[in-house]
Formats: sequence, C-alpha cells, structure tokens
Amino acid sequence: MKITVDIRNNSKVAIVQSDDILISNVQEALDLMASVQYLEEAHKILMDKSNISEDFFELKTRLAGEILQKFTNYKVKFAIVGDFDVYNSKSLKDFIYESNQGNSVFFLKDKEAALDALHNAD
Repeated sequence: MKITVDIRNNSKVAIVQSDDILISNVQEALDLMASVQYLEEAHKILMDKSNISEDFFELKTRLAGEILQKFTNYKVKFAIVGDFDVYNSKSLKDFIYESNQGNSVFFLKDKEAALDALHNAD
C-alpha cells in the first residue's frame, strides 16, 4: 500500500494506492482509517474501487452501509474512484446518487473530481 497526500489550503487528502484489495470487511476499513490518520494526519481518503471487495457493491451484503457508517462515525470523508456504470443494480445507482449529494462519501469516475469533492467537503 502506498499513501500520497494532496494538500490544498488547509485540506489534506490521503490517496491510497495498492495492487491488492484493501477493504473486504469492516475491520479492514477501520484499520485503513487508523493508518491514514496516524501516518498522514488526514481525515479524507481517496481510493480506487479496485481496492475494495466486490461484495461492497452488492448492497444486499450490507457491507457498504456498515463500512460507510464507520467513516461517518469517525468523521472521515471518503471518495471511491472508478467506473460504476458496470453495475446494473438500480438500488446501487440510487445509493451512489444519494451519497454524491452529501458531504461525506463520494463515488466518482476520476481522481481529479474526487480530489475536488474531498477538498471542498467540510
């Protein structure tokens, strides 16, 4: 796992990169948050969807809800970058749409859009 930091004004975004799946359960998400906060003192995280288990995008597993609730509870902003059009689930599309309307979790197609969203999130 490699972490780089993007800084704009007083906002720090940790960009997490890996060739592996880093989040496949709630504990791994908590561990990632803790690592990023400890190593980089960042409360905003950007990662590619390839680093997250496909179970996350299958809403009936409830994994996405459980993980994103932890990010919200710990006041960590989170952006996932990737192509979400590959999923046919209407409920997932609605979930992504609703998340993108908020200020905590973002599902975006490219890194620059995700960085903008995170840096602009209070």
